[in-house]
Order: sequence, then C-alpha cells, then structure tokens
Amino acid sequence: MSKDNSIDDATLAMDTTQNDKLMEDAGKVHMDEGESWGTGIIKDIKRTVGTHWWTEMTNLNQKTVAVTLLMFISVMAPTLSFGAVYGKETDNRIGAIETILATTWVGVMYSLIGGMPMCIIGSTGPVLAFTKAVVRIAENIDVPFVTFQAWISCWLLFYCCTAAFFDLTRVVRLATRFTDEIFAFLIVSIFVFDAVGDPFSDVGILRYFDPNHPSHEDYAEDENYNYMEVALLSTILGFGTTALIFVFRNFKSTPFFCNDGVRSSIYDFAVTLSVLIMTAINEFLFNDVDTEQLNVPNTFEPSFQCCDSSCTTFFPDECPEQSEAYGSRDWFVDFSDLNGKGWVPIVAAGPAILAFLLVFLDSGITWHLVNHPNNNLQHGEAYNYDLCLVGMFNFVNGCFGLPWLVATTVPCIIHLNSLAEKDSDGRIVSVQETRLTMFFSHMMVGLSLLVLEVLQLLPMPVLYGVFLFMGLSALPAMQFWNRILLWFQQPSKYPDFVFTRYMDKKKIHMYTIMQLFFFGLVFFVQNYSTISIVFPLMTLLCIPARLYLAPRFFEGWELCLLDGDDTEIDEWVKRKRSSMRSLFFSGTESEREDLSENGPMDEDNAIEEA
Repeated sequence: MSKDNSIDDATLAMDTTQNDKLMEDAGKVHMDEGESWGTGIIKDIKRTVGTHWWTEMTNLNQKTVAVTLLMFISVMAPTLSFGAVYGKETDNRIGAIETILATTWVGVMYSLIGGMPMCIIGSTGPVLAFTKAVVRIAENIDVPFVTFQAWISCWLLFYCCTAAFFDLTRVVRLATRFTDEIFAFLIVSIFVFDAVGDPFSDVGILRYFDPNHPSHEDYAEDENYNYMEVALLSTILGFGTTALIFVFRNFKSTPFFCNDGVRSSIYDFAVTLSVLIMTAINEFLFNDVDTEQLNVPNTFEPSFQCCDSSCTTFFPDECPEQSEAYGSRDWFVDFSDLNGKGWVPIVAAGPAILAFLLVFLDSGITWHLVNHPNNNLQHGEAYNYDLCLVGMFNFVNGCFGLPWLVATTVPCIIHLNSLAEKDSDGRIVSVQETRLTMFFSHMMVGLSLLVLEVLQLLPMPVLYGVFLFMGLSALPAMQFWNRILLWFQQPSKYPDFVFTRYMDKKKIHMYTIMQLFFFGLVFFVQNYSTISIVFPLMTLLCIPARLYLAPRFFEGWELCLLDGDDTEIDEWVKRKRSSMRSLFFSGTESEREDLSENGPMDEDNAIEEA
C-alpha cells in the first residue's frame, strides 16, 4: 500500500483505538443474580434429574460399552495409584481397599442421583496433598487421624449445604478460562509427572532407572535380577502403551479397514486394546523380567492391620515379632476417640473451611469446564444440588475412614470427549449425555474386588502409559497450552486463532506469562509440604487476579478474545467485521482496489486483508 493511502491509515486506527468500542462490556465478568434461599437446589433437581433421568438411563449403545471400558481403566488406574500413596502418607489408615470402596459407592450413587453425570467422581492430587496436611495436624495435636478427618467431614457437610442453600456456587462462574485452565493444567501436570517421573516422589516410568527405587528392593538378594533390564522394558511398555492408544484412536480419521463401523470400534476400544496388548507382551514375551505389577491387596478388609486390641500400632511394621495380625481396624470411625481432647470437634471447623474451599473449587472448576458452552451439553447444570451431594458423600466417607472424593478434571474431560461427536475443525457438535457409562464403570471398579488376582497381572508401566495418555489427550483443547507452544513457533506461521488474528503478539505472550506465573504459584504451594494446606487459597487467588489485575494490563477486547467464551468472541468478531466492512465500502473505488493489492476481490477476503 502507498504511504498516503487513507484506507490504510483508517484500518490502523481501527486496530489500535476502536476495538475497545465495539463491545462495551467486552472482557468483563459479571456475577449471576442469586437465587432465593434453597431455590437453587430445587431448580437444579427439576432441571436435571427431574427432566432427563430416564433418557440418560436408557441410551445404551456400542459407544456406551466402549466408553465404559475406557472409564473403568481411566478410573481404576488412579484409584489404585492414589490408594497406594494414601497408604504411605496415612500409615495405612487409608489404603487401596478404602479408595476402591469409596470410588465404587460414590460413583454408582452419583451416577443414579447426581445432577451432572458427565462428571466423574474420584481421587485427585490436590485432595491427597490436603490429606497429608491433615495427617500432620492430627499428629501434632495427638489425636487419631481417622477421628480428626471424621470431624472435619461433619463440618464439611455443613459448609457445603450452607453454600448450596445460599447459592454461593455462582462464585464459581466468576472463574473464567484464565482460572479454569490454570487448574486443568495443574491436574494435567500431575498426570504427566506421575506417568513419566515425578520429581517429588518415586512414581513414574523413568524412576525405574533409579537403583534405589522401591520396586527393586524386593529383589535385592536375587543375583539374576537386573534393574536396568526392568527399567528398559518398563520404558518400552509405558511409552508404547501411550503411543499405541494414539495410533488406534487415529484410525477413525484414516481410510484403513472396510467401513466406518470398524474404524469407530477401534477408536472406542483403543485404551482397552492397548492395555491388553502390552500386558500380553509383558506376560508372554518377557515373563522372565520382573516388572512392577499393580499393588492390589489379597483380601477385602481395612488396610490397617492391628498389632493388639488397642489398634494403635500397625502390623507387621511395628510388631515384627508377631506372626500374624491381631485383627483390622473397625470400619466405622469412633468419634469419641479424642485422647481426652474434647475441644477437637470445634477445632476441626478451621481445617474444614480449607477442605470446603478445596472441594468447592476442585469440583466447581471441573463442573465449569465440563459445562462450558463450547461443549454443547443440553441437559443443564446443577452446581448447588451436586455440592450438597459431594458434602454428603464425603461425610459418609469420613465416618468410615474412607478418602474424600471430588470431581476429577482429566477423567471428566476424557469422558466428555469420548461421548462427543465433533466436526472437521474439532468442535463438539453433540454429546451423548448418559448415566450408564459412569454407573457401569464404577460397578466394575467395585466388582474388581472379587478378582483381585487378575488385577495383579497388570504391569504398573502400562498403567503409567494410560496416565500419560490421559494427560496428553487433554492438552490440545487447552488454549493455555496452545499459547505456550507459540513461543516455539515462527510468528508468520502461527495457527489461526482469533487472538493471533487480531492481537499484538507481545500482548498474547504477556498474558501467557501472567497465567504461567499463577500456575507456578499454585504448583509450588501444592508440592511444598510445609504450606500445602493453603493450596485451596492459592487456587482461589486466581479469580481476583483475573477480575482486578488482568484489566490493568489488557484492554477489554483483548481479554474477550483470550478469556471469553465462544459466544462472546463470535459477537465481537461479528461487530469487528461489520465495522471493517463499513470502513471498506466508505472508501473510493481506487482505494478499495488498492486495499486488495492485486485488484478487486470478494467482500470477505477484502475485509480479512484489511
């Protein structure tokens, strides 16, 4: 264009000074109007369970069966892994059996009466980190952990029901994509680190190369045992499982096989097939290599085995001279076992506030992600009702010495995407909203207690491979991750996102750095044991950071493009194009031809060129 071209000057002015005037409220976040006392819970029930329950319980088809198997593996693997870690952190007061039992009954019950059955209930890393802090507090005040947890659970139920009754869940709607993706990225990082090699623990595929890894200790006196051999095979099995899953899932978009039905079946059963193939390779081709197997207890009973009738010491670690355990702890927690400290039930209200914030944010942000307008869910949301249910479920778990459970981000995203139909651009067109996948998958988790010996055949590296797939498969849909990748790409070759089309590249990177800073804070606090109990507060801090800090550095229209939902973004782009169309046709014929550079072009191309 020529330097004195009036259209060029006007276009530049539009880009720098007029964008913020296209939509007056662009980038602003507003809190929804609150419901009157208790009304929100009733409306949630009518809108979801009361309207769509029968449809969601009767839509059985091949996809339902395939997704059920996928979710069984996706739920069972972290359930057992978290159970093992719970055993280490709680001195076996909570272990694999307790985690399986809690996951089974809560999952089945939620699938029957929950308001948002697309969400999967289970164990999460943040809740585990908080439980560690509760264990330390219980030790410091010299009361049994399970008793202290039970009293916290009582207060947790009270806080959850109170928040739902006064419709405080609308605060979660203030959590925009900024907060949602920080939290989702945190959960994804936990899955990836746990699969590849966690720098803060001894789990992960690459950890097998450590000669002092716990899995090598049982073979310390075996001269034929080679830990490097085990580590190499574990690496092949783990990363091979992940690669095989992606290969199978890619068949759906290829011309291989005779019809779409076969390709869809391979896609639907990709995880199941990959686990079976890699387990068979380990079992039949390398049966002389002692890879770590899934650690599953042999019998169904509480994990804590007692040395004597007081049941305060653990067999066999604290009484190695005994040949067998005196018995196991009672299933029901004794609320009066306070070591003479009658003030403990009152003091428990303090940690319960932090537990509530964690449950509120962990579940709420996951619900918010799943119910995002982009996902095209049609059966409604039930924040208040489901918060009451989560409080009730965890109260019961506390009474029986079971772990707290919340909505799990990555399994929820996998569940949603597996039941979705997408267009060629990857946008969700429709979702089969069903309760059956969660019901059957969690029933299978419970029935696994009857076949514990079969589960013991599963190699841990294969399950780590499933973990890695769960983490990696959630990344492409995250704008935060896509913006991080821009740092390693040629600017002229950036993908065609709406923010790369209209925004200055420096502002895009500045926003990513800001988001990465808050992610780093949350990640550090969660993994630093001394202050990990305040992790829920750090997550909550992301909301005011977006509401009050981000507008100081970014224009409203920039926040709209980076942080708005698709409806708001589409409206801004529509007004932008309309404004540029007016600008284009207000010029002379020669100016319009000059704008098109190579002569007249169609209207849309000319506007895009501007």
